[in-house]
Amino acid sequence: MSYLTLSVYFGWIAVIIGFFGFTAQFRRAGTMGVEGISLATWILFSLMGCFWMAYGFVAHSWAISMGSLVVLPQQVSVVFRLKPWQHGRVVARCVGFFIICCVLPTVYWGWAGGVYGTGIAMAINRGPQLIELIRHDDATGVSVWSWVLGAVCTACWMAYYVGAHLWAAFSATGCALAANVVIAVLASWRHRQRRAQFIRDEVFVS
Repeated sequence: MSYLTLSVYFGWIAVIIGFFGFTAQFRRAGTMGVEGISLATWILFSLMGCFWMAYGFVAHSWAISMGSLVVLPQQVSVVFRLKPWQHGRVVARCVGFFIICCVLPTVYWGWAGGVYGTGIAMAINRGPQLIELIRHDDATGVSVWSWVLGAVCTACWMAYYVGAHLWAAFSATGCALAANVVIAVLASWRHRQRRAQFIRDEVFVS
């Protein structure tokens, strides 16, 4: 089996893992609440998902398009749980950021430029979530499992892009992989802190 054939499997594996990863966050937000989840990060997830769907169509890759299409409903649902209509400035900044990093580079330099711009956006869009985890000790709504699966998913996409010789997408996804790992570690740390505090409170009350 050639690496090109194998890389196609990596792409579809990434689609499946990505679906379960975003579903994990969707379910946690529904059962545990949205504390600690960054609205800006999830708005940008949704917007960039639209970009990747379009790019997959142009690059003749069903895997790339489906990778974003199957998770878009969960992404939008999480965004609506965060009540974006109450945060107009955040929404406006996210839309502006998306236009500057994703839309304009595509218009001026073609899809390769758009992918590199989106790569920068993919790294930066994790920033609000990182800041949220650093500034606030309550990360109840953040699913560690979702971010761990997200890291595995992005690693599979990188393997796919190597076989497809899509080096711009490979670079973009590498930035996302590093950010996903950091967020997973920080979220896990916040959950451990929360559990430790709960145990201390229980001991104090008893």
